[in-house]
Amino acid sequence: MRFASRLKDIDISGIRKMFDLAKGGDMINLAIGEPDFDIPQEAREAVARALEAGLTHYTPNKGIPELRARLAEKLEEENGIGAAGEDMIVTSGGSEGLLLAIMALVDVGDEVLIPDPGFVSYGPIVRMASGVPIPYPLREEGGFVPHLEQLETLVTRKTRLIVVNTPSNPTGAVFPRRVIKGIADLSEDRGIPVLSDEIYERIVYEGRHYSVGRYTENAITVNGFSKAYAMTGLRLGYVHAAPEAIEAMLKVHQYVQACASSLSQYAALAAMDAGGFVPKMVRAFRGRRDLFLRLLRKMEGTSCVRPKGAFYAFPNFSRHGSSKVVAMRLLQEARVVATPGTAFGTLGEGYIRFSYAASEEKIREGMERVRECLSSCPRPLRNRSQGRPGRSSSR
Repeated sequence: MRFASRLKDIDISGIRKMFDLAKGGDMINLAIGEPDFDIPQEAREAVARALEAGLTHYTPNKGIPELRARLAEKLEEENGIGAAGEDMIVTSGGSEGLLLAIMALVDVGDEVLIPDPGFVSYGPIVRMASGVPIPYPLREEGGFVPHLEQLETLVTRKTRLIVVNTPSNPTGAVFPRRVIKGIADLSEDRGIPVLSDEIYERIVYEGRHYSVGRYTENAITVNGFSKAYAMTGLRLGYVHAAPEAIEAMLKVHQYVQACASSLSQYAALAAMDAGGFVPKMVRAFRGRRDLFLRLLRKMEGTSCVRPKGAFYAFPNFSRHGSSKVVAMRLLQEARVVATPGTAFGTLGEGYIRFSYAASEEKIREGMERVRECLSSCPRPLRNRSQGRPGRSSSR
């Protein structure tokens, strides 16, 4: 059987590889990017009502009008983005929103600026669209925040799109207003759209989330219900953009997906009324973050930029070996699942991503296992001549 050439340079996600290697009931998973909360009670009840009412059929391609109208209100009131229900598509998770935007905008040979380290899907989706991903560096010494002048140097006549993710996966960085405004200004000056992945926007502990769409109409905003409302399995997201961009994305959406799940849409509409759910979950994550950092400080030879949002920490373990070596050792010897930083890009070398979306009990036990594992063999597992991670060119 012959497969399409567009897949030849695309590998299975590094996160998924670690999951597949995790065997045994004593394994502690600190890799999964999923809240360990149940969905809001209001959403559960809405699913039951929708089932009872027989609302299990196709919805409009863009999604049920009530949900889109409510999302438009949310974008205007909370994000400062002028929006209408017609200017968005309800998608099967935020991941579909990313796919729609990139497939609609990127042509053969077009370049897309993506964060490095950054979410694992950006590069592969660009390649599937026959584009060329161009990483822009996010470095520990800069708090994993883009350097605007350096970002601008990567723009060429082939640049078609800039991808921004804040709060960030895998680093937990929250980009300040000056950076978001600077990216929006670059977008305006060069006429380059910005794809703003805002799936973690409600999970912020320090600072404030700013949307690129507040400052430019060139923004395509992708968001969803998986992280803020713990609705990962219900697969519901949305994308907002200018009418002509939505029309182009709808062409992809209607042939790939037709519409998002009707039940999930009614659940999402109800979840938006679950006023206390998100703050309660964010308070729990803040406590878990602080616990994780306290435990990490007990380990010699590690450093970590304090995450300000999302539910990930991205500590530097380079003194203990390469990312893959350390991650495999933690898996095999400590029975702890974590994700090697190289799953998120070349500049992730030397780092390990941990998720503190797990319970405090699991965090305590998992980090104690990590400490014992690393202290049992403190000597570096990499050749020092390889240098400090994250110093190589982003291209």
